[in-house]
Amino acid sequence: MKLTAQVKLLPSDEQRELLKRTLERANAACNAISDYAWENKVFNQLALHKALYAGLREQFGLAAQLVVRCLGKVADSYKADKKARRTFKEHGAIPYDSRILNYRQQTETVSTWTVAGRQAIPYQCGERQRELLKHQQGESDLWYTGGAFYLLATCELEEPTPAQVEQFLGVDGGIVNLATDSDGEVHRASHVNHVRYRHRRLRRKLQRKGTKSARRLLRKLSGQEQRFAKDTNHCISKRIVTKAQDTQRGIALENLGGLRDRVTVRRRQRVTLHSWSFDDLQQKIRYKARRAGIPVVWVDPRHTSRTCPQCGCVDKHNRPSQSRFRCVACGFAGLADHIAAVNISRRASVNRPYASDAQITVQRQGQAPRL
Repeated sequence: MKLTAQVKLLPSDEQRELLKRTLERANAACNAISDYAWENKVFNQLALHKALYAGLREQFGLAAQLVVRCLGKVADSYKADKKARRTFKEHGAIPYDSRILNYRQQTETVSTWTVAGRQAIPYQCGERQRELLKHQQGESDLWYTGGAFYLLATCELEEPTPAQVEQFLGVDGGIVNLATDSDGEVHRASHVNHVRYRHRRLRRKLQRKGTKSARRLLRKLSGQEQRFAKDTNHCISKRIVTKAQDTQRGIALENLGGLRDRVTVRRRQRVTLHSWSFDDLQQKIRYKARRAGIPVVWVDPRHTSRTCPQCGCVDKHNRPSQSRFRCVACGFAGLADHIAAVNISRRASVNRPYASDAQITVQRQGQAPRL
């Protein structure tokens, strides 16, 4: 499996200017490549290489391998959508590979190409990043943000074979409760929502102020809310994966893909819905589980909070409020998110029988399949 190790470069003032000039020149080359690709409708990297390689080296004075990486960056940017011309920021990230960047972990320095030739630049990182860098393979992105330079290194780790499990720990995601598992443990969102509201209110106030000091404070606050939310998701995902590992269970998650496109909410609730980082939490659970050899399955989330785990009754009246569940058939009651997590766990534990394409077609037509 692939993970990314982020390390911070500690360049001197002279090296800082060289790195900035390198990014500026490389992104200028990317814009020139993009202009040619758009005007000639040529988006394949090999075709762009044959047409532009020699001219780019002469015009921008870049190393051979950095030109190749710029060509790859432009070609990759057009893979998702060829309906709009791609432009690149002056200090946008540029990918480096082992030919133009080497890690020297014993001295914690990197040897990287700049417009003035090779430079040895020290870096700093945490213990987790040091362990990941032992498995560094492939590209590393040189990233400039907030006045600092970082390297985002791709690391290839061996993935253990998923363990054979019979039961699953169901996890229900939500806005009021970020995550609730089938054991009843609740990870509340009140603190996260309070921080989001406080940041949103402060940003609105500073934007209305519009003074130089207000803009300076806005730049200082930039990214704090996002980093806080990611740290919270890291802590929650670690606890969930550790619990599943200790109890020898798999993890069952809701398949919430396309949720924001399907759900319609009131105007006042839009900010809350679109700031809900459910996908980030699920991805963190997923990669931590893969590293621990814990299987993760995705289940259909429909009616998980309306289905009674005791009698199987499905009714929208089973959920009289956001937080409470009470079955209209048997009277079973409890926390709605916990009920949903239990249903998610049970759906993951059920082995569905094999159905042929003909049987699936009959089912879609509303007829019972022949067994």
